[in-house]
Amino acid sequence: MILLEPNSMILEDTLFKILNSEKHEVVDLILADYDSVSYHISTPETKTQLLISMAMKCYNDLEQYGAREILEREFSSYVTNTEQGYNFSLAVDLENFSEDKTEFSKKIGLLKRYAFAAPFERAFQEQAAENANADLMTINYRENESFYIKPSADRVTVVFSTEFQEEMDRVFGKVFLQEFVDARRQPAIQNAPQVLYSSREPPLEIRGIPKTSDSEGFGYVTFVLFPRHFIEGDIRENTISQIQLFRDYLHYHIKCSKAYMHSRMRQRVSDFLKVLNRAKPEVANAEKKTITGRSFRRQ
Repeated sequence: MILLEPNSMILEDTLFKILNSEKHEVVDLILADYDSVSYHISTPETKTQLLISMAMKCYNDLEQYGAREILEREFSSYVTNTEQGYNFSLAVDLENFSEDKTEFSKKIGLLKRYAFAAPFERAFQEQAAENANADLMTINYRENESFYIKPSADRVTVVFSTEFQEEMDRVFGKVFLQEFVDARRQPAIQNAPQVLYSSREPPLEIRGIPKTSDSEGFGYVTFVLFPRHFIEGDIRENTISQIQLFRDYLHYHIKCSKAYMHSRMRQRVSDFLKVLNRAKPEVANAEKKTITGRSFRRQ
């Protein structure tokens, strides 16, 4: 099973082509990403002034936990007035651009990731301060689905609510989630975060939060992070990137598994048809001809 990358490849590739183009042209592109995120790349005033904007359904939730501060920290020299209808914008002067184009494109591809990192960074800071009374952080990032982050004195708990639209999705989801639980028993990954799954009944950390759906396909996935899982540096950045993509990762592989099963079923039907075609009996009264073309019948 593959891991989804935290960056938007279509945004990264599109920007890289624009930066490497010898001739500046008018640009007006809208790109989509996971979790109802969209990007607008345009040249609203001149061909050399590129505007990159991002819209997120849950941006207001993320902003109260420091999303804008993180985005300004990462892209300080490019932040500009926000385009109407979007939540955050960057301006790039194509004529005077001097940074490494490959690295800059990769960083822009992480716009969504940086915004989603805000509540995680806040939670890790609260845990380091051993604040046992830290507030529960709620991010309503999809229709009827949210994720919650609760820092405490010795851990940070992350809870995803997710809805399986179909019965088969529910079955596949339980299989995948059970694999997360079983895999942790292997000696090589015993120190991985604990993963818990509950169907319909929310975990204790969010028991007081009103349910967003009463659907039978609704469930909760809980990750328990201890300080060793978010040591400052690459470990912390990797933890943030992987956990924020968990919901997309789960549903992506459910869709892939269903597609694989359907392709196998079609192949099996095709094989059965071939067997049946080979088993067809000859017609008893079929007309037979001699080498000269005359018809004859056996007496």
